[in-house]
Order: sequence, then C-alpha cells, then structure tokens
Amino acid sequence: MINDARQKRESAKEYAYRVLREKIISLELKPGTPLNDMEFAQMIGVSRTPVREAIIKLNEEAEIIDIFPQRGMRISLIDTDMVQEAQFLRLTLEKAIVELACDMASETDFRWFDENIALQKLYLKNNDLSKLLTQDNELHKKLFTICRKKMVYHVSQGLSIHYDRVRNLEAGTAIHDAETIKDHQNIIQAIKDKDKKQASRIMELHLNRWLLNEQTLKNEYTQYFKK
Repeated sequence: MINDARQKRESAKEYAYRVLREKIISLELKPGTPLNDMEFAQMIGVSRTPVREAIIKLNEEAEIIDIFPQRGMRISLIDTDMVQEAQFLRLTLEKAIVELACDMASETDFRWFDENIALQKLYLKNNDLSKLLTQDNELHKKLFTICRKKMVYHVSQGLSIHYDRVRNLEAGTAIHDAETIKDHQNIIQAIKDKDKKQASRIMELHLNRWLLNEQTLKNEYTQYFKK
C-alpha cells in the first residue's frame, strides 16, 4: 500500500515526487493514463508548483511522463528499450554488489535476511503483493547498504522506475513470486558460502527473469506497451 501521508520534514516537492513515483511504479497510474498536474496537486494537498517540479525531476531521471505542449501529459507507455536499459544497469551493479557482500556481510546481516525472506513467504501466502514487493526492494537495498554503497543505490533508482513497472505487471503470479523468493534464498546462501561466482550467477538469473516473460506480458497487456 502506498503511504500518501506527508512525512516529517518532507518538502512539498519531495512529497509530490515520492507519491507520483510510487503511483507510477505500483501501476495505480497506469501506462497511458492522462496526468493533470492541477488535479494531482489538489489530491495530495499541495500547490501546483511542487507537482510540476516533481514531474520535471522524474523526466530528467527517466523520461517517464509524456508532455504534449498545449495538449497535456500522460504516463508513458512501457518502452522495452528503457526497461532493458534499466535492467542492464541493475544487472551490472548488483552482480558486483553480491560479490562485495561475500566479503562484507556479517552474521547480523544474515539474521536480517532470514527475517526478510520469512516475511516474503508470509506475504506470498497471504497474497499481500504490495508488502511482498516492499520486502523484495528492501532486500536489494540492504545488499548495497552492507557494501557501503547507499549513494550508488540511490542514483540507480531513477532509471529503475521502468524496470519496476514491469515487475508489478509480473507480480501476482504465484509461480513467479515463489521463484523470486527462491532466488533470494539462493543469493543469500551463496553470500554466506562466500561463493562469488555463484552469487553473481544467481543474481543474473534473478534479474533476467522478466526477459523470459516479456512476450507473455506484451500479449496480456498490449495497451500498456509502446508499439
């Protein structure tokens, strides 16, 4: 569930950016949906200016909103080239990160991973896909934190919005979600074993899963994809 409440010390621009980005990723704002900045500003209780600033920032990061002069705006359709670019970035970074984690992860970190994966299994069993995806994201973020690369993670999140939309299209398939959790378990086990090659190999498999489902997703959600 998206937390629309404004957080303490969060500026109007930061708030507008966070909520707009989360609604795009979650597909609450579906690909191709018209976006009215004035209506969105009224909905979240801020002025129009921070919403427009948030739109500019999102487009600078990821070109995720189509702007048609004098005609309005819409959430961009899914561009598979952009998804593959975002996936390439994640693959390059996260294969390196799991190798670093083999040298840097502690027993405390492994206890955190055990708890995280237990929650993933619980949310899958309860069909709580929003919380399942949150825990998925937290696991990947934790790997960067362990390796003292939090800023690298933060920078990578701009482009990842394209990849994350596709992940949400895939979510809800029990087999897919179970495979994802199994990948996470195998990645963490390889890190425990300090097996860098195995950790990197499983991460590559994990992040490439969407490619296996690409045509299926295009067939099922034709209206969301750029022709």
